[in-house]
Amino acid sequence: MSSTHPTLTATPHADDELMTLKEVAAIVRVPEATLRYWRHLGTGPHSFRIGRSVRYWRTEVLAWLEQESHDPQDRP
Repeated sequence: MSSTHPTLTATPHADDELMTLKEVAAIVRVPEATLRYWRHLGTGPHSFRIGRSVRYWRTEVLAWLEQESHDPQDRP
């Protein structure tokens, strides 16, 4: 008898690094409060919660910076 196993799909962030708010603020060179404000507005790099902590994927932060350098948006 052969058993079937679900096909494992590649996880997009398997080799990525999770970053804290403080680490992202250092890379983007803005105060942590600015990142919190952008998060409130729904702008800035994509972030998500793990428990009570906010985290960012490093590749998404770098992609956001690249996009901003080519297509900057006016900030309020």
